[in-house]
Amino acid sequence: MTDDARVYPQRPREVEPRGPADLAAGLNEAQARAATHPDGPLLVIAGAGTGKTRTLVHRVALLLERGIRPERILLLTFTRRSAQEMLARAERLVGSVSRSVHGGTFHATAHRLLRRYGEAAGLPAGFTIMDQSDAGDLMQLSRAKLGLGEKKKRFPKKETLHHVYSRHVNTEIPVAAILSEEYPQFVEFEEEFGRVFADYTARKAERNLVDYDDLLLFWAMLVETDGPLAQRISGLYDHILVDEYQDTNHLQSRILRGMCRTHANLTVVGDDAQSIYSFRGATIRNILDFPHHFPGAAIVPLEENYRSTQPILDCTNTLISRAEERYTKNLYTHRTGGEKPWLVTAHDEPAQTRFVVDRLLELHEEGVPLREMAVLFRAGYMSADLEIELTARGIPFEKWGGLKFLEAAHVKDVLAFLRVLENPRDDVSWYRLLMLMPGIGDVTARGAIDAMAQLAWSSDAFGRYQPPPRARAAHGALVELLDQLRAGPAEADGLVTHEIARVRRLYDDILRERYDRVEPRLADLDQLQTISGGYSSRAAFLSAIALEPPQATQDLGFGSGSEDDTLVLSTAHSAKGREWDAVFVIWAVDGYFPMARALGDDEQIEEERRLMYVAMTRARNHLFITYPLNVYDTRRGSDYSIDQLSRFLDRGVRETMQRVVVDAGEATPPAAEPAAPPVVDLRAMLRGRFGA
Repeated sequence: MTDDARVYPQRPREVEPRGPADLAAGLNEAQARAATHPDGPLLVIAGAGTGKTRTLVHRVALLLERGIRPERILLLTFTRRSAQEMLARAERLVGSVSRSVHGGTFHATAHRLLRRYGEAAGLPAGFTIMDQSDAGDLMQLSRAKLGLGEKKKRFPKKETLHHVYSRHVNTEIPVAAILSEEYPQFVEFEEEFGRVFADYTARKAERNLVDYDDLLLFWAMLVETDGPLAQRISGLYDHILVDEYQDTNHLQSRILRGMCRTHANLTVVGDDAQSIYSFRGATIRNILDFPHHFPGAAIVPLEENYRSTQPILDCTNTLISRAEERYTKNLYTHRTGGEKPWLVTAHDEPAQTRFVVDRLLELHEEGVPLREMAVLFRAGYMSADLEIELTARGIPFEKWGGLKFLEAAHVKDVLAFLRVLENPRDDVSWYRLLMLMPGIGDVTARGAIDAMAQLAWSSDAFGRYQPPPRARAAHGALVELLDQLRAGPAEADGLVTHEIARVRRLYDDILRERYDRVEPRLADLDQLQTISGGYSSRAAFLSAIALEPPQATQDLGFGSGSEDDTLVLSTAHSAKGREWDAVFVIWAVDGYFPMARALGDDEQIEEERRLMYVAMTRARNHLFITYPLNVYDTRRGSDYSIDQLSRFLDRGVRETMQRVVVDAGEATPPAAEPAAPPVVDLRAMLRGRFGA
């Protein structure tokens, strides 16, 4: 792709309100109570499938109808798409005025505020946002500088260091406690962890880099300080609304309390029963303790379910009623009919697999599309046998997960060129692109970076560096490319697209040398180039793609993925927020669901229970829970153990289900031959062996 795309400007548009005169019309009683709530804190406990998005959209519309200025309303969601969809729906109710509502993710909002107010708080303009992988690479530089990788005893890798750092920042759990709980083998290195984190923090400051955790941390610190700047930021909004509140972490709770220091007009929507992301730092305490954090909060439960049949709700209500701490709610529906969920016992994993495939084919023959069916599991490896059988029987499927777009090496390579142009001090990106060039190895790359640092990262610093003879050709080509890119305008329509096209004249040949199967990677870069066309500046493009990266790459999919009608295989985590006509939950066995590592920890067990609840509440009409009785220790071994049904499916839960046993399919043993005088006396022969 070499042609630059022409930017087609948007036309001004005005949308007239199309909603009912009474914006609460069409809401059920609980939804209307939440949407029309006056000023003050509000907690909406929205059970699965109870219309929480509709409620939030109508609340935004009713605030606008009350005369609240749209730019004084902040809507925080966990994806940009969610915010866009909600505001588009609000626009249909109240017209174009809703487009001025500030909506987006916590990280995107933090980024916008830091760009605007950061310099007043000592954060220089022009900072670059690192993604998780880049943050890990910078952590590795700190690890290497301190010589910790040379220890005789194994020192943790960069991924572990970054995980501990990020978890500490987001949860405020002490580093010692994180090590003790998650990495007991590294407890003795607590002091060294602190030294790495100190160097990592200093490196970020020296290079004007900001990681994802900094975005939230800096926002929290800004609104928690005393003084006019904190007052100004916290006074930007009269009403703040938050979706999926059960998925927020400690930092995000601090931010909300700081933003509401002059008022308490905070509406949060969530479901404590769907709090399943503690491994990302989310805490269920935020939603459970909301009335304590915001005294006088009104609590409105949404209990009318619009998704599932009543038999499915009876089962899931019973399951979650066992939770140790929760907001009491009992989901119900006005839908009629439906059969009880199936609890399916299979002899072993192959029998479980055959049942799932046979039953989904039956449902497909009855008119249920494959895309309206999903098989869910606790962890990705649990679908291996099923994937083999689906492939053998020609059933198209896609498996949710895999490498994200920005984690693909070829995408990160191209972005590294743009990052060093935007921030010449970004030594992580310098190292990446230098290591791409023929004749340049680790020693040469580090030498070049040290030389540039000594020249204060001036724009001509790399050109003044004298490489060894074997690297001179690559050095010259890279200097020429960067000089050409720097000579272009700072801002222009199609600028970033042009820059990527110029980079690819050099990089595509490198890609062809490195990979045998290059076409999908080239297609990814075509997409990157197309995406960049909507940005007039390099800084805006790099910030946007770091905060809201595409989710997939061309060459790293699963299953067929190309069919319109494909079965979905997914972990329970990835299925959150989705729904299907028929859902199969496989491996409902202690040690698998819940996972073995959770069995000794009460908090983890409670989260595993919530995770099973999330999986089961994805079903509209058909729900099948399966478990194999026997599991073999290895695929080739002969030793097997008797599985225990998941502890979450206790007697009370099982009473809401129908039991199904899969036919083992074994042949009937032959009938005994008619009695006749014995030809051989086997027992006499055995007695004789021992002289009896």
